[in-house]
Amino acid sequence: MPRLPEYLKRPIIDTERTKTVRHILKNKCLNTVCEGARCPNKSECYAKNTATFLIMGNVCTRNCRYCNISAAKPLPLDKEEPKHIAEAVKELGLKYAVITSVTRDDLPDGGAEHFKNCIEEIRQISDAKIEILTPDFRQGNFCLDIIIKANPDVFNHNIETVKSIFSSARPQGNYNLSINVLKYVKENSNIITKSGLMVGLGESMDEIEETLTDLKNAKTDIITIGQYIQPSKSHMNVSKYYTLDEFECLKLLAKKIGFKNCQIGPLVRSSYHAMEIWQNQ
Repeated sequence: MPRLPEYLKRPIIDTERTKTVRHILKNKCLNTVCEGARCPNKSECYAKNTATFLIMGNVCTRNCRYCNISAAKPLPLDKEEPKHIAEAVKELGLKYAVITSVTRDDLPDGGAEHFKNCIEEIRQISDAKIEILTPDFRQGNFCLDIIIKANPDVFNHNIETVKSIFSSARPQGNYNLSINVLKYVKENSNIITKSGLMVGLGESMDEIEETLTDLKNAKTDIITIGQYIQPSKSHMNVSKYYTLDEFECLKLLAKKIGFKNCQIGPLVRSSYHAMEIWQNQ
């Protein structure tokens, strides 16, 4: 496997500058994808008093081969979690809150109602804009109807990788279903839609173009592209590390396909600088 380039390395977390976020998260018993997925930008975001909330537990009912979140039997939903999320948003002074979740195939609605409750609790005590990053809700479009009714400011569902690699990376997911999730939300609401993918899993530039075209045809508004970094030796190998010049080529490709609003770079992740990219919409 190729060695990690210098431009992908991040400094160790500064405990003094990040103590406010860590204290609030601990006090409210909240999880973050920053911790669960070993995000390389955690220190930067925590230092800015922001984090991406991970709801419905810290274990997943699926076992995607690129993700650091463990697969196991989840606990029942914490009914107080939406209220605690809202309190954390207010205490952190967030103007833009990002909420994601583990996949909960054990729930009849995949957790859609729980997302809705989080959105409603935040809006009771805060005027923060809300972005949600959801699973594919394979239980059915009625789950998406619940989300649409809650009317988040941004609906994000990540395609993650190209079609040829999808079944290896996400064996319990479905490429076409993920595309159709984004399409359904756009066709049935005015909500801004967003999706992201990783590069470095063995995809070709033509396959990236095909995926971006599929996302564009689904009328996705915002895209993010970042470098896949292997969380551990038990996860999928990195096929290649894209150079900075190659990321510039990806930006040109996205613009050629018609994306006016995208964030593309080695350390870009779904919620990285999410408020700034939303403001450009």
